[in-house]
Amino acid sequence: MSDAVIKVENLSKKYVISHQTNVRGGHGTLRDAITDGFRSVSKRFTRQSNVDPSHEEFWALNDVSFEIKQGDRVAIIGRNGAGKSTLLKILSRITEPTRGRIIIEGRVASLLEVGTGFHAELTGRENIFLNGAILGMSKQEIKRKFDEIVAFSEVEKFLDTPVKRYSSGMYVRLAFAVAAHLEPEILIVDEVLAVGDMEFQQKCLGKMESVANEGRTVIFVSHNMSAVQKLCERSILLRSGKLISEGETKEIVKDYLSYLTKTAEDPFGDNPERSGSGEIRLTGAELLNSDGIPTTHPVSGENITVALEYETSTEVRGFDVIMTIYNHLGVAVTNLNTRVSGFAIQPDMKGRVYCEIENLPLPFGEYRIAAAIQYNGRNADHFPTLLVFEITASRFFSTFQSPDIQYSTALVAHSWRSESIVRSESLVY
Repeated sequence: MSDAVIKVENLSKKYVISHQTNVRGGHGTLRDAITDGFRSVSKRFTRQSNVDPSHEEFWALNDVSFEIKQGDRVAIIGRNGAGKSTLLKILSRITEPTRGRIIIEGRVASLLEVGTGFHAELTGRENIFLNGAILGMSKQEIKRKFDEIVAFSEVEKFLDTPVKRYSSGMYVRLAFAVAAHLEPEILIVDEVLAVGDMEFQQKCLGKMESVANEGRTVIFVSHNMSAVQKLCERSILLRSGKLISEGETKEIVKDYLSYLTKTAEDPFGDNPERSGSGEIRLTGAELLNSDGIPTTHPVSGENITVALEYETSTEVRGFDVIMTIYNHLGVAVTNLNTRVSGFAIQPDMKGRVYCEIENLPLPFGEYRIAAAIQYNGRNADHFPTLLVFEITASRFFSTFQSPDIQYSTALVAHSWRSESIVRSESLVY
């Protein structure tokens, strides 16, 4: 008999996406609406086509199967849109699969996003008891854990305040404390922990580790490969809704990061990781050294420039460019953002944008740059991996040396000094 507490068998989830069919632009007139309605009815009666061009089927998950045993610490990894959140929602019984089935043995506590599981009008205290009741715990069981939950969440001062008045950080701290302390057999945690500060994230990782050591099961989703490798012994890699591989975390993370690097070899070709609404598209990208020459091996401590080319399919008023530099573990080292920098792009139908980084403050190691163009509050174009580079030389310090990437995520200009301390040998009577 299998000792699996979660069985996922041929799981698939389909969504139907609606598209705007008014190609005239702007707002349709009453005449347009009547005409479109007549055409719709006409197609229905004449059966001209079995395909509705205004709707598209999207398979968020496609024939996914795996098992998780009691006490396992499993990471679900993959790019945005890979199907991770959909899988967790199905495991948490928030949504139903289109095909396939799941079998779960035990109580499940989920922390998927800020707002899930709490009633906004209730206080923190009331939500603790509500969540415990949902998990099937008695009032006495909840009371026994109550003080521990409050201490972990650090929101005692606001315990009798409706949670709708909490900051996102306070909300997540209490939500995680409830999910982790009310003794579920299975704990599911999404990337939501990124909302908390670094100290709280470390605290949560420690708690999840202790939960697993107690024989309970942890399922963890994160883009932080360092946290994944620290917490999880086993990982499952999803890509475009399909299970690509599963096994020892170290090997799965290696495959995942290797794939991200390969997409940068020809990011503008057939790139399944690319996404966006398409009003503005990147058409070229280069990393230039201090002499303006394209390079894949910039020198830390020297100036570099990221040069991007773009074109627009329509007249646009303005847009933002956002880039994130990640290290070899998938940890974001820095974010470069035109809006945050206060730089306004005056767009043309075709143009270039340059981002100059002074005294590149990165240690030896491999890096990748993700890039996105945001227009009207959404991604018009997005590359999880646009450029990759490796730093093997440094001029940041006068010694031309640099720590390796495993010892540092950034270089900081600093200086040292020393002084002698003369101790008095005189005695006071």
